[in-house]
Amino acid sequence: MSFDGVIINGMVVLEGNQKLPEGLRVQVVVPEAEPTLGFLLKYAGTCNDLPADMAEQHDHYIHGTPKR
Repeated sequence: MSFDGVIINGMVVLEGNQKLPEGLRVQVVVPEAEPTLGFLLKYAGTCNDLPADMAEQHDHYIHGTPKR
């Protein structure tokens, strides 16, 4: 069985109206955070040989669509 909850003032507060017996031993599993694109920032500005209009025409260069 599993329950969702949040931490408030250092305590786990379960969502809903869950009634669990006092003294019940539980295991708290913290889900991994969803990955963000922050790790890509270390590559920002490192490509020196891109076309001057790459930002405006990225669909053309990446997917081959006609230039706008």
